[in-house]
Amino acid sequence: MTDTIDRLAGLEQGSPTFTTRHEREKVALATQACEDLLLGNQLDSELTQAERLVLAAEQTRVSGVSTLEAEYRSRAEALGQAITPELRAILDQPGTQTGNARLDAMLHFVRTLALNPAQSDQAALLAIPAAGLSLNDTVLLAQLIGFVAYQARLLAGVKAMGELGGVTEAPAAQPVDAAPFVHPANLPPPGEPLRRNGFTSETLDWKAWLQVLDPGTATPEQQHVLEVSHPKAKSMDFYLLLARQPQVLLERSQAFNAIMYAPGGLSRAEREVAATAVSRSNGCVYCASVHAQRFEQLAKRNDVMAQLFDEPDTAGTNARERAIIQASLTLTRAPGSFGKHNLQPLRDAGLSDLEILDMLHSAALFGWANRLMLNLGVELYSTP
Repeated sequence: MTDTIDRLAGLEQGSPTFTTRHEREKVALATQACEDLLLGNQLDSELTQAERLVLAAEQTRVSGVSTLEAEYRSRAEALGQAITPELRAILDQPGTQTGNARLDAMLHFVRTLALNPAQSDQAALLAIPAAGLSLNDTVLLAQLIGFVAYQARLLAGVKAMGELGGVTEAPAAQPVDAAPFVHPANLPPPGEPLRRNGFTSETLDWKAWLQVLDPGTATPEQQHVLEVSHPKAKSMDFYLLLARQPQVLLERSQAFNAIMYAPGGLSRAEREVAATAVSRSNGCVYCASVHAQRFEQLAKRNDVMAQLFDEPDTAGTNARERAIIQASLTLTRAPGSFGKHNLQPLRDAGLSDLEILDMLHSAALFGWANRLMLNLGVELYSTP
């Protein structure tokens, strides 16, 4: 099977980075399966394959990941007559508007979410079905944008790993230097809500802006996907909305679980640090709350979460945390310029190649998760 990340990153079988990447074979397989589904021709959708490929090319152009932009542009052009004059204009005239309300509503969504997902809003989402896209295909578009954000950042990170060169064992960590941080005595104890700068570790709810499925009338496929996605999926708007595209939700869940829960490598707590750093940078209050809480449960402390909520660019209570946070932030904000120099501090802090890969997976994944949470609904506070 052709693996797009391996091919575009120039990974040759047997090379150190190839070997490390395929230690997480479940992630590699799930990533490719998501791509094949979202950008292939097997989905029954009025959002055509040609449109999806052109929109993916436009998103990666805005994101600055030229290798992936060229890939999707090439695939789109190979479809020949399926590329309408309007789609051709998008490919040939960067930043253009087509005059087609349906396509332009999707383009606005794609261009906004490419780098600044918090700048989109309910009106931008609702403009898409208002312009003629079905609710199911609007969810498909949101999943496509989230996936492409993830894939572009994963490709940038894996390419940087290849440029850095692999090592057979983790280097010795440099001495841990002093880091400014809020003393734990000034914080609520772990387990009590941490509320700072508009972010929180308390449990939030989430309300969809589009009509969700009625579990009682869902298809057998949708019922199955809800049952395997989350124990409370049938009562959660997030899953009831994403189950409008059950195949995509199933593949995304496979990728999520393979990234966040794989044994070995980067600790679960440090994966939560990367997830929270990305969510804080993207302005996703809901995801930041979930993963700050999980970090506290795993690490029995909340000092680095307080730092992230206050100022992510200086957060981290030790060299490992600071390296993880800084790499996560750069990958999130500027994937097109991410390179081996962004990974060197991770190696200097003692992370193995597998730990570095796990950090990249976690950071890239939340580029996807944040875009769904921020742009399909809104977080709700259950307490004052």
